[in-house]
Amino acid sequence: MIEGVLLKGYGGFYYVYAEDRVWECSLRGRFRVKDQDFLPGDRVKILPVEEDKATIEAVEPRRNALSRPTIANVDQALLVFALTSPKPDLNLLDRLLIQVTDAEIEPILVFTKLDKYEASLTTGSEEPTSMDVYRKIGYTVFEVSNETGQGIEEVGARLKDKISVLAGPSGAGKSSLFNALSPGKKLKTGELSLKSKRGRHTTRHVELMVCAGGLVADTPGFSSLFLPNMKRAELAECFPEFAQRRRRCRFNSCIHDKEPNCAIKEALENGEISPLRYEHYLIFLQEVIEAERKY
Repeated sequence: MIEGVLLKGYGGFYYVYAEDRVWECSLRGRFRVKDQDFLPGDRVKILPVEEDKATIEAVEPRRNALSRPTIANVDQALLVFALTSPKPDLNLLDRLLIQVTDAEIEPILVFTKLDKYEASLTTGSEEPTSMDVYRKIGYTVFEVSNETGQGIEEVGARLKDKISVLAGPSGAGKSSLFNALSPGKKLKTGELSLKSKRGRHTTRHVELMVCAGGLVADTPGFSSLFLPNMKRAELAECFPEFAQRRRRCRFNSCIHDKEPNCAIKEALENGEISPLRYEHYLIFLQEVIEAERKY
């Protein structure tokens, strides 16, 4: 038998990537009887029948599974934002970081349109950039140009042998990034987000594609603007720069808002924490508190 990864399901058939090729697979009778729930990303064992056809013989236990997008065994999420045209929506970026962190998936920040951004810079500007802020916190950050290819090879190296999802706003260059990472496999602009609207069956509207030696979901990924269900005390854990300081707060129950002797607010005053990140935290905190009251 051969081990592979399920890319998609369509019309009663399942398409599995194994040994550098795609196999059209049918299900063994026991799976049909049990009404097995298959998701893109499932690791399966297949038995070749003829040429590129096979049967699915076994399914490995999932390491994780997401509901938006419906996909299993995700290793990392590429959060794609343009440096300019449009300027990055850092409130949205921080929301996506919370969703990814809550799902225990590694976030990788990819800022696109580096060529346009550098052309617009004022000579001698020393203002800290978005990239500087997030890199200082400890996130993995790449700056790329889909036009010149700058930074593309470095991002591609992070995709190899991984299952990744793409997320980010329209106009950030997700499709262009995919095209730059996979020469010869061209997606039209907007195709990544449009495909997610097809049908209601999960294996029809989420699909994994081979990209730079790994597999990437052709979906907007964590597209919801709503925060995951969590308690107010859990929110700070999604901010790494808060999590490493919160134990120094005077009160164990400190939510870093109006409490005295708060280590987070002290770090803010000392310039150790981004004021914008703290501002977003307070916005999200109120949303979490409102959700607690409602439910």
